[in-house]
Amino acid sequence: MTTLPTEPPLIARRESAVTAERNSAAPVILSFDVEEHHRIEAAAGLEIDPALKDVYRDRVGPSTSWLLDQLAEKAIKATFFIVGQIARDNPELVRQIHRAGHEVASHSWDHQRVHNHTPDSFFEDIKKSKDALEQVTGEPVVGFRAPTFSVVGRTSWAIDVLVELGMKYDSSIYPIRHDRYGVPGAPRSPFYASGGGREILELPPATLRMLSLNLPVGGGGYFRLLPLFCMERAIAQLDRHSRDPAVTLYFHPWEFDPAQPRLALPPLSKFRTYVGIDRTRGRLQTLLSHHRFARAMDVAKRLIDGGSDLPRFQIAP
Repeated sequence: MTTLPTEPPLIARRESAVTAERNSAAPVILSFDVEEHHRIEAAAGLEIDPALKDVYRDRVGPSTSWLLDQLAEKAIKATFFIVGQIARDNPELVRQIHRAGHEVASHSWDHQRVHNHTPDSFFEDIKKSKDALEQVTGEPVVGFRAPTFSVVGRTSWAIDVLVELGMKYDSSIYPIRHDRYGVPGAPRSPFYASGGGREILELPPATLRMLSLNLPVGGGGYFRLLPLFCMERAIAQLDRHSRDPAVTLYFHPWEFDPAQPRLALPPLSKFRTYVGIDRTRGRLQTLLSHHRFARAMDVAKRLIDGGSDLPRFQIAP
């Protein structure tokens, strides 16, 4: 019986062509957004049975542990943006991540988009998340990523709140056009983002520049849908053309759990959520073998302490 190749030969040849670029590139920020599967934005309007929520809650630990095993095998440290409620409900999982030497950062208290908050309620939400995570790890939480990259023009006030709470960096602004998020004019590499009167170091997810457009390839559904070559090319491109290379990738533990129950999503959302989920484990293992990786907090410290002359960008309301 003839066995079909798992990747088209042309793509395989292209991936081999950038091997030298991978090995010489600056460290890539590797990050994971830790939340139960039912909290995804595509399921925001669904009525979900409490028993199914319990199933997803139980599956976060094993899928995250699988990731920790892969990272330990290659001595890689990463950043885990964790929903604060997980620190309350499953503190041992947060301790496991922290004990392995990974950064614990905030992904909000209960995975509400910034659009659902006022400045006051957002302050309380992030403070609650930050306090819960710090009580478990005993170390300051200095980084934040908004659910669904929801720091955009109309929520630019969130930057001032993050600075007030002592955050050193943010990773919530995706420099793309998308129906749910994105700030198309924002820089593709690290920059200082301004909200109202304050600014914060921004670490945007990776994009691939093609035909005057920024294509989103930094992780999530793009990692599952597009050939791995697209992510690899974006990493090489940003490393080559950025003043201070710092490429950010993001994934979710539930994306590496192909056996989980599927949510009853509309067709487009179902496609976005589950496309390619059966091949994510192998793809991640390949990716981890190709690069040097770093925690977001370490890259942020280097950029801030080194006085890097980064661009400044006003997130227009």
